[in-house]
Amino acid sequence: MSSRGSEYSRLIWRKAQRSVNNGACVELAPAGGKVAIRDSKDPNGPVLVYTATEWHAFLDGAKNGEFDDIC
Repeated sequence: MSSRGSEYSRLIWRKAQRSVNNGACVELAPAGGKVAIRDSKDPNGPVLVYTATEWHAFLDGAKNGEFDDIC
C-alpha cells in the first residue's frame, strides 16, 4: 500500500547506520504493527507500508541471497 508521507509525519524514521549522507537512502519506521518505508530525500512523498509478515519475508529473502543477482 502506498500513501502520502504527510500521513506518517509523526512516525520515528530511521535509516541504516551505513547509509551515505547523499540523500539516496530509504528510511523505515514502525507503524502500528506494520513497517513504513520512504525515500529519505522526499519525506513528504509516497510511503510504502508492509505487514510484519511481508517485511519478514523480504528480510528472509535478502538474508538468503534471493536478490543478489539484481545488482
